[in-house]
Amino acid sequence: MTRIDRKFAALKAERRKAFVAYIMAGDPDLETSLALMKGLPAAGVDVIELGMPFTDPMADGPTIQLAGQRALDGGQTLQKTLDMAAAFRKDDDTTPIVMMGYYNPIHSRGVDRFLADAKAAGVDGLIVVDLPPEEDDELCIPAQRAGLNFIRLATPTTDDRRLPKVLQNTSGFVYYVSITGITGAAAAEAADVGPEVARIKAATDLPVIVGFGIRSPETARAIASVADGAVVGSAIVKMVEQGHKVPEILAFVKGLADGAHSA
Repeated sequence: MTRIDRKFAALKAERRKAFVAYIMAGDPDLETSLALMKGLPAAGVDVIELGMPFTDPMADGPTIQLAGQRALDGGQTLQKTLDMAAAFRKDDDTTPIVMMGYYNPIHSRGVDRFLADAKAAGVDGLIVVDLPPEEDDELCIPAQRAGLNFIRLATPTTDDRRLPKVLQNTSGFVYYVSITGITGAAAAEAADVGPEVARIKAATDLPVIVGFGIRSPETARAIASVADGAVVGSAIVKMVEQGHKVPEILAFVKGLADGAHSA
């Protein structure tokens, strides 16, 4: 079992929903983002998604695009992102880390080298948004052989014919994208999300976590009430963009986590 598997098993035993937080590695700088990352578990975060900055983040809206650009402008690299995970692991050996991003930096590093380095750094799973199931031999299968979960996205356009393909090699959890479009766009609606989550859960035993369009404790609670948990990214990254200090951002995160956990 990975840390992700253990975390969701524990949450299920406690009858609690998960709260997952996304931050961009190196935004606004390496020191600040590492301090923020280290503070997330105490703020109630169950799983950390650590963004890998990339020059062409096609699935992301302006907020996360700009975060990635700030990080790259500040000298953030894939190696520094792995180092960040390793630094976090020195003090926390239980909170799962999922690296989220695009395939190009991984391919450039070399899949085998990347997977070995990610495992050594204490990374538990990957979300690589531009690798469809048809490319599973490229990274998904090798990642699972290396002991890393490969988490797949399902969307409102993932119909019943496509869903089995999406689920076939997925592990850890399924990330359901609540809206059609890019990150940070529309608001998530529990009434729309609930039936879709139920449809996915009928096809898999994996937890289904919902992200995109969650900006408030109230929405986090509403979404978590119809799923196994909620993910917030853009709303947290926006606070970094606005120059809020780490304690202020963590207080905001705690409110979101409390919302999800109260579902």
